[in-house]
Amino acid sequence: MSDDPIQLLTETTPRDEERLAALHAVLVARASAESAVDVTYRLVDSPVGPLLLAATELGVVRVAFEIEGHDRVLESLASSVGSRVLRGGDRLDPLARELDDYFAGRRYGFDVPIDLRLARGFRLTVLRHLSAIPYGSTESYGEVAVASGSPRAVRAVGSACATNPLPIVVPCHRVVRSDGSLGGYLGGLPTKERLLALESAG
Repeated sequence: MSDDPIQLLTETTPRDEERLAALHAVLVARASAESAVDVTYRLVDSPVGPLLLAATELGVVRVAFEIEGHDRVLESLASSVGSRVLRGGDRLDPLARELDDYFAGRRYGFDVPIDLRLARGFRLTVLRHLSAIPYGSTESYGEVAVASGSPRAVRAVGSACATNPLPIVVPCHRVVRSDGSLGGYLGGLPTKERLLALESAG
């Protein structure tokens, strides 16, 4: 092995990488326990592509599809929630397990704590209603507007769904047009179709 300190730093063995990973895990856990981190995040694979999961100490604050741009989402979290954003830790393990069960058809809802700080006003009201739409069912944008207390706010319902920070967990994919057509979806229409097909088969 070289005596050059720069080269030594780059010549890591698998055992060195294991030690670094373990050290990183300890640092993340310690920082989380001391509330020294605003957001922790991880990436998980899913049938609808890689998902970015992010959480604060209050709960899951963001679920993002690859099409949204994970780097852009992290930048947005750093500016809107807090600049101390760290990858890793076990805070998101429960959601990762629940997502696995959901996509396997073994789970019909999510029990993890959620942090809805990224939604306000009428949008927050809409998101709170969405979780009441049963698995395997849909509601029209108009029906959601009525249930949210503003029957004429159909476009605002669409906007709330389009900016939902917790897709899948807060099921905006269950909102469709009054004629039964899908409408839009921040994860793309193929993803919305896949989620609805999964739930209709359950």
